[in-house]
Amino acid sequence: MVEIPTQSSGIGEKIRAVRDAEGLTRQQFFELTGIPAGTQKYYETGRVESVGSDILLRITKHPRFKKYALWLMTDSTALAAGQISPALSPDGQESTKFRQSGQKSG
Repeated sequence: MVEIPTQSSGIGEKIRAVRDAEGLTRQQFFELTGIPAGTQKYYETGRVESVGSDILLRITKHPRFKKYALWLMTDSTALAAGQISPALSPDGQESTKFRQSGQKSG
């Protein structure tokens, strides 16, 4: 297994990157994970920096988001194992903050 290090960021920023890569609103993400939109906003804006294991499990156990589990937990990817970052998502949006080119979008 080859690991590819990726840009490290806070867990809230990572949750936002996953949501953006999948093209989901907070409401749509809530419908899939059960994580309330208000709670997501607190994480994504850094208002709450610590995310509980129950929240991470809701994301990483969902079939749509399993591909991000390694990246969410360790900042690494393993392409051969299907573990990617939002920047590498074939389904993702081109406007994510974590694009390989390093460009940021607003």
